[in-house]
Amino acid sequence: MWRTTRRALLLQIALGAALAAPRADAAEKIRVTAQKTGTFAWELEVIRSHGLDLKHDLTIETTALASTEAGQIALRGGSADLILSDWLWVARERALGDDLVFYPYSSALGGVMVPANSPIHGLADLKGKKLGVAGGPLDKSWLLLQALARRSGIDLKAQTEIAYGAPPLLTQKALQGETDATLTFWNFCAALEAKGMRQAIAMSDVMRQLGASGPVAMVGYVFENRWAEHHHELLDRFFAAAEEAKEILGSAPGEWQRLAGRIGVSDAAAIEVYRRRYLEGIPRRSVGEEFADARALYRVLAAIGGADLVGPARELDPGTYYIAGPSE
Repeated sequence: MWRTTRRALLLQIALGAALAAPRADAAEKIRVTAQKTGTFAWELEVIRSHGLDLKHDLTIETTALASTEAGQIALRGGSADLILSDWLWVARERALGDDLVFYPYSSALGGVMVPANSPIHGLADLKGKKLGVAGGPLDKSWLLLQALARRSGIDLKAQTEIAYGAPPLLTQKALQGETDATLTFWNFCAALEAKGMRQAIAMSDVMRQLGASGPVAMVGYVFENRWAEHHHELLDRFFAAAEEAKEILGSAPGEWQRLAGRIGVSDAAAIEVYRRRYLEGIPRRSVGEEFADARALYRVLAAIGGADLVGPARELDPGTYYIAGPSE
């Protein structure tokens, strides 16, 4: 009887220890969020289909969300380890006391799209026109565009008719001729370009004129610094898998045909536009160079957007950027 009881007790202890102990593969799992139609979702699909997660000893748990804001809530709520967002949001959250960090993902920002035969070729040509603006009054591209216009004595808010709206809605309005020009995100610019419209003003040019030395990755991977301190190797492996996915998308046009359904296009010409614009946005500079340009742009955005945009900090915190691996 005693032996049976002792054996049962030992079994309970063993089971309890097994349940309490961390699983061997727990540290290898990374929880990410991605917008279903976004580029991050495309890359995650390439990682999965090519077995890059297995190659790099990763378990990637993906949650599809409808918006960037939903991803931010997931990260803040502890249901995600890593999301995509911009360094401006990270800087604001850090200024308010959070310990988030940013790692460059894409410098693709889009620009101002107009019909092919439009007389609009620059900022001055927008005066008196109806301009669709994606992302709302505090959208970073809209604020940067206004800042550059002001240097030429142009007040876009006062001298143009502004129509704020969601990118898909503004795309339809642009194609129907309800707006003269549309400032929108890069993938919607690609959709309009595939329909015969052209880019009158590129945000990459706007940023250079405002002091950036090269293409700035406004969008990046965002995660808690405290989490990163305990998962350096996991992050390095995840970034390596993501880098290989980018290489595949850059060198294998057939991958884009396979992803056409996710992108929402079917004809080869449109897919090529998406491929070209995506490749242009792949970051190729050091984190130090990225930070230097982000700091210059932050000052511009802080001056025009104020505390509503950047929070109480007037300068970009040097700790905003995550330094990956020993070579960074």
